[in-house]
Amino acid sequence: MSKSPYDILLRPVITEQALNGQIENKYTFEVSLDANKKEIRNAVEKAFGVKVVDINTVLTKGRAVNRFRMRPGKKPDVKKAIITLAEGQALELS
Repeated sequence: MSKSPYDILLRPVITEQALNGQIENKYTFEVSLDANKKEIRNAVEKAFGVKVVDINTVLTKGRAVNRFRMRPGKKPDVKKAIITLAEGQALELS
C-alpha cells in the first residue's frame, strides 16, 4: 500500500532558524515517524514538482513533563526533514 505525499509530509516547520535556511534552498518539514529518506524525497517531488538534492533527518524524542497537578506526561516524538533543493528552485509555503 503506497502512502500519499500528504501522509508523509505533515507540516512545514516555521521557525526563525528554518526560515533562515530558505536562503540556502533548505526547507524543513515535520514528517511521519516511519518515513524514510526515499519516501520523503518522492513525496516532496510529487507534491511540489521540484528536484531534491539532499535530505537530512532529525528524530527528536519527546521529553517528560508534569501536567495537571503533577501528573506525569510526555511530549510526542517528532521527526523533521531538512530538504535541500536544486539551484534555482524554490517552494511557495504560504
